[in-house]
Amino acid sequence: MIMIIGGAYQGKMEFAKELYPDIRWLDGGVCEEEELLQCNGVYQFHKYIERKIKAGESVEDLAQKLIRKNPQMILITDEIGCGIVPVSRIEREYREQTGRVCTKLAEYSEKVYRVMCGIGQVIKEI
Repeated sequence: MIMIIGGAYQGKMEFAKELYPDIRWLDGGVCEEEELLQCNGVYQFHKYIERKIKAGESVEDLAQKLIRKNPQMILITDEIGCGIVPVSRIEREYREQTGRVCTKLAEYSEKVYRVMCGIGQVIKEI
């Protein structure tokens, strides 16, 4: 697994397309679980988690499921835990669960990039 993380609008997708030009990317904001478990790459992964949380579904086993069923995927996600803590309980839950899932996936990943201003930096490499 490869993760590409960074703030919103920091050029993660362009960076990923440059490194991995042959990947067919799925949008985490609209893809279904079966697609996620079989795709080569997903962007806006945080939006997938947001949809699940807002629908009242658990994402507790999502990291393990991805590791088990799609260990070669490339995952692009926004860093959403910085800044002001949301007043809304559901928004706080979404941020916390996204952080937990991404922490597990980063631990498993062979490579993790952080992109800022379109510049990618390797922060983990096995």
